[in-house]
Amino acid sequence: MKTTFKISILSLAFAALSLGVNAQSSTKSSSNNGVRLSIGAEAGIPVGDFNNAYNVNLGGSLQADIPVATDLFVTVNAGYNTFLGKTIGGVDVKNIQLIPAKAGLKYFATPSLYVQAEAGASFVANKKDIGATNSTLFTYAPQIGYLFPVGGKNYIDAGVRYEGNTPLVTNGSNLGFVGLRLAYAFGL
Repeated sequence: MKTTFKISILSLAFAALSLGVNAQSSTKSSSNNGVRLSIGAEAGIPVGDFNNAYNVNLGGSLQADIPVATDLFVTVNAGYNTFLGKTIGGVDVKNIQLIPAKAGLKYFATPSLYVQAEAGASFVANKKDIGATNSTLFTYAPQIGYLFPVGGKNYIDAGVRYEGNTPLVTNGSNLGFVGLRLAYAFGL
């Protein structure tokens, strides 16, 4: 409950900051710059039952944003996530390593504020080590974010998302986390 409250406060603060910065930004749309690539660092906090055995998620990702209409992009994203296990009863829980591959849509509600939704698969890189029965998990990720211009076609892309994955084992719990992606984006 405490973690969910903290995440909610963080999300609201991020949204307020984004709207405040947007009010002072130029009116030139970030989505008029063609194909954009980004490389980013990611961190997250497991939620629900997943939080019982795991502390944090660390990883990175590459993403391509391909314009298909005014203010609308198709996204393609691939990355790597490691969920760091807790120590429970003196026993270290083994880390989970996932390789997500997702595609989706990114819509700019304002010149820099966007909403994004992606779905795809996460491949379990260390299935035998963690005793997983599933090697591929269905993944979905709604996100809200903001592009901060740094000059020309370059941006800092900051986003907050919830990412959910189907269970590692049959009849297990879903793996969900709230994450933050901070990326350097550049237009081609």
